Amino acid sequence: MSELGSVVTRTAVPLLALLVLGAGPFEMALLVVAGSLAVLMVGFFAGAWVDRLRRRPLLIGTDAIRAILLFSIPIAYAAGDLRMEQLYLVTFVEGCLGSLFDAAYPAYVPSLIGVDRVVDGNSKLATSSSLAEIGGPGLAGGLVQVFSAPFAILVDALSFAVSALSLLLIRSPEPPRPTVTERTPIRSEIVEGLRLVRTHRVLFPIAMRSVVAHVAGSFYGVLYTIYLIQELHLSPLLLGIVVSAGGVGSLIGSLFASRVIRAVGLGPALIWTATGASLLGVLTPLAQGPLLLATVMVLIPQLIGDGLQTIEGVAELSLIQGLSPDRILGRVNATLEVFSHGIAYPIGALTAAAVAGAIGVRGGIALGWAGMAASILFLILSPLPRIRTTSDEVDVRI
Repeated sequence: MSELGSVVTRTAVPLLALLVLGAGPFEMALLVVAGSLAVLMVGFFAGAWVDRLRRRPLLIGTDAIRAILLFSIPIAYAAGDLRMEQLYLVTFVEGCLGSLFDAAYPAYVPSLIGVDRVVDGNSKLATSSSLAEIGGPGLAGGLVQVFSAPFAILVDALSFAVSALSLLLIRSPEPPRPTVTERTPIRSEIVEGLRLVRTHRVLFPIAMRSVVAHVAGSFYGVLYTIYLIQELHLSPLLLGIVVSAGGVGSLIGSLFASRVIRAVGLGPALIWTATGASLLGVLTPLAQGPLLLATVMVLIPQLIGDGLQTIEGVAELSLIQGLSPDRILGRVNATLEVFSHGIAYPIGALTAAAVAGAIGVRGGIALGWAGMAASILFLILSPLPRIRTTSDEVDVRI
């Protein structure tokens, strides 16, 4: 349920800023920066806390607090006091909590089902995310068009509350964390996670690719809504349908992810699906013409490309989980998250706002696509093309 709500908010908050508060590229970039700054400030600490504490209570607590936080937006709107500053603040605090959640849940899954089952487990999680992606944007666009963007965010707040309740109802006990006789300073634990990523011959190229891809991908985060509404003239409802098509593709991809990965291997699956999604992605900056044609051109990368990216994501996450010892997995997740969302994404977001002012929104989207395509070279030039299972890569240096 939190996946559904998060997707609703990812669509509704930019629409709220754009349609209700009149935000431009710079304000949209600041929204991205607010969330990324949160990841940068707390991400490393979140990883260390996740490796110290039981993960399920952290997941429940972050969902419950995010529900309360998001309720403040429709309340402020109803009172006539909603401002961009509140959106920045809510985005920042929600990002802090999301950073903790995102470090905890990939570490919680292997401890719950076992490392040997993570590909199937991640495929099932991708299926639930895909269902949220199908319903969320369309729901958000419809709610924004029929009611209002703040009402759509109310749905998100309720979903986080339901998610917290669902986690409470899990009956399988979480294995206790290892007993620590002497507590290591948290800074040393953070450095240990950094060192593993930096020295590992598979995790490091994955991290580098993620950094470049997030710099480029943030161009979409800042400009995509503006591009579809102002450049291509899609309505909020049609925007939601286009993004929901990505959820349909993701759902199909999640259903086939484990089979594709078993057939070609983790590394090749990661590389080939990323390449296929990139080839289709060029249609987005090229979209033009009548509304129907333009809509189809942005819908295809969402529908097919997102399916390929889902397989890519399952392969990447399974590699990270399989190559990282459980005692340090939270810090590895956090390290990757900080460098991608905490550092790369805000740099790209601010750059996107400047680029859009210089060469236009379409030019910014094109530059973002080119950067994401180029980032695949980090994977191609790494050992990944030869890695079918995590047992093929045993050189884990801590």
